[in-house]
Amino acid sequence: MASIVKRGNSYRGQVSLYKHGKHKKLTKTFPTKKEAVQWTLEMELEKGNGKQLAHRTTTFRQYFENWINIVKIHDVKETTFQNYLRTSKIINTLFKDIQLKDLNDIVVQKKINEYSLTHSRKTTHEVVLKIRTALRDAYARGYISNDFAHLLKSRGKNPPKRNKALSITDFKKLRRYVLTHPEDEFNILVLLALETGMRRGELLAIRPENLFEHGIAVRNSISPTSNDTTLKTENAKRDVSINQEVYDLVSKIPVKQNGYIFKFDGFKQSESLAELLKVLNIEKTTFHGLRDTHASFLFAQEISLDYVSKRLGHINIQTTQNYYLELMPEKKHRQDVDALKLLNTL
Repeated sequence: MASIVKRGNSYRGQVSLYKHGKHKKLTKTFPTKKEAVQWTLEMELEKGNGKQLAHRTTTFRQYFENWINIVKIHDVKETTFQNYLRTSKIINTLFKDIQLKDLNDIVVQKKINEYSLTHSRKTTHEVVLKIRTALRDAYARGYISNDFAHLLKSRGKNPPKRNKALSITDFKKLRRYVLTHPEDEFNILVLLALETGMRRGELLAIRPENLFEHGIAVRNSISPTSNDTTLKTENAKRDVSINQEVYDLVSKIPVKQNGYIFKFDGFKQSESLAELLKVLNIEKTTFHGLRDTHASFLFAQEISLDYVSKRLGHINIQTTQNYYLELMPEKKHRQDVDALKLLNTL
């Protein structure tokens, strides 16, 4: 049953609930009796429609933690679940004791904006995606009244791109150096990244049985945050061709005790790469930037988008277009000239 209680100059609406075998009340205070009556009528109506009102007094952070440990843990890879756990800590800090019943797009957006002040747009977007999914689940279960997840916006600054593709000139310079200094195992790892466009985890997961004379069978990936070695997607399972010279260099590397060819080195490959590029006076990029360089180089040589997409192990061509269709400087300059020539013929 619902009731209205006058408290000084305000009115408190009360709705009786039943949760986990216990009776409790859901309450909310309003400045006018009319608003209190309206609210209690809406709550009673939702009770009649089977909405789980009792759960609405659960805090969002507790709901999110329960949701990922009961539901998402069975739906995603271990590495993805670790990302959910990290997001759970963020939600604990941002939302504190805010209950499900008090959530709306304004409340949640304010928290997202708060987080975005000290984080990049990309990082914030990853958090927003998980919050949206959790809110949709809560709405489907009747724990929140409105489906407002689609209204949430990602904020944050766009920092300078770290995974920059090297120019063709620097690409050749780096390739020539690592190819002629194979005594350092790291140089061969860099060479493979340039030659194949494979992800760092895929390169580190290479075992002798993955090598064949004309390529590498990509079947696993090593992660710094999980023991799960499965690939990112089913499309990531592929055979990547390499030339004989590169194959011979990789084949000569002593296999480590763990069965892999390359050392993990604390997953600090980008730091080691930065030191190498500094010595060679090449513009800084990350280890993943070598993957971008490989893709960009193939585009510059007019290699088909479909082939590049499959070589990179993307789930579809659209992914390749979204992330790697950025021409190398020399290619862009040449196309600028071609475009101007065409315009001059008009």
